[in-house]
Amino acid sequence: MARAVNVLSLVLFAMCLRQCHAGAHLLVSKIILNEHIVEGKDMTVQYTIYNVGTSAAQSVFLNDESFAPEDFKLDKGLLSASWDRILQKGNVTHTVIVAPLAPGVFNISWAQLTYKSVDSDDRQVGFSNSPGFIQVVPYPDYSRKFEHHVVDWLAFAVMSLPTVLLPWLLWYRSSSKYESIKKTV
Repeated sequence: MARAVNVLSLVLFAMCLRQCHAGAHLLVSKIILNEHIVEGKDMTVQYTIYNVGTSAAQSVFLNDESFAPEDFKLDKGLLSASWDRILQKGNVTHTVIVAPLAPGVFNISWAQLTYKSVDSDDRQVGFSNSPGFIQVVPYPDYSRKFEHHVVDWLAFAVMSLPTVLLPWLLWYRSSSKYESIKKTV
């Protein structure tokens, strides 16, 4: 009798576990693709939504409020996106390009995702990962470290040219003068 109860409870537990994971289950990844985040330059944010559930998700809505209009300019894309359906074992990617307006430290928090499973009318809410605090570097600092400095090198070449050219001209002039004397003798 005890063995039958154990087997029955194990079967019920397995059925309950299967029911708990039935339906759509969406995971959201939020990644900042830039290596350096610079004031006034584009910053690419990529959202990837994976459906790891056993059925399709419908009425999927993604909303991100971590880019305040006074701190970031929206260049391309939308901070809110929606999809009619994400199939089972499917994924979608959404990309937004924003530009930081000022240097400093900013907290980039999570994005919110709401959806319904095809099997159920219950609205589910999920959140992406949070990239956390980002350091926006002032453009002059970035330029000093990573730009090519072509104008600087041209100015250096123009300024150093007289110090090389004048001694060479003096040597050439005296050398040609002595060469002409040597040929006459």
